[in-house]
Amino acid sequence: MRILIVEDEPGVASFVARGLTEAGHQPEIATTGDGGLALALDKEYDTLVLDLILPGMTGLEVCRRYREAKGFDIPIIMLTALGSTEDIVAGLKVGADDYLVKPFKFKELLARIEALSRGRQQQATPEKLTSADLEVDLYRRMVSRAGQSIRLTAREYDLLVYLLKNKGRVVSREAILAAVWEMDWDVETNVVDVYINYLRNKVDKPFDQKLIKTMIGMGYVLTEEAIA
Repeated sequence: MRILIVEDEPGVASFVARGLTEAGHQPEIATTGDGGLALALDKEYDTLVLDLILPGMTGLEVCRRYREAKGFDIPIIMLTALGSTEDIVAGLKVGADDYLVKPFKFKELLARIEALSRGRQQQATPEKLTSADLEVDLYRRMVSRAGQSIRLTAREYDLLVYLLKNKGRVVSREAILAAVWEMDWDVETNVVDVYINYLRNKVDKPFDQKLIKTMIGMGYVLTEEAIA
């Protein structure tokens, strides 16, 4: 895969690039936000690894502008030395798919990159998942409801597909985290709840019938049935 690393710390950038090269990928490095955005818009990449704090344009601004210009065609992983929930959520809100708090192990970064890539790979044959007037075309990775196209980030899409594949079944936060994020449950992580809220705002809030429901103390379920 072609991977753009936007990181101003030379040690971190070379460490990540070297590891990606050894893993068979083709990394490129940009050391400023402006330079990273220019490269990302000019060339084709499979993944963007983006530091939060950069000279000039911040990582948040790079992510936001990239999403506005090119949509959600590739996954973006944020690297941050700021581990607060507010900082992480800020990155997710502008279109990042995942995040890692520095310092991190390269194996974890590589696992996140490969997991996001697998989640975005198209199915071999056309296939659709539906619930009420919600439809997901797995082959084209397109989501619509009541005929209206809905744009999701890579992580939101993977979460919606997981819920649809388990339609009518209550799935715990632990199960969602393991299946969608491919990581063990951390009691301090509220990323599942954050992404459920993102999904609801896009696929439920604009419509009369709500499909994603909270089962208190158990998890979530996507169902057309009313829950008492």
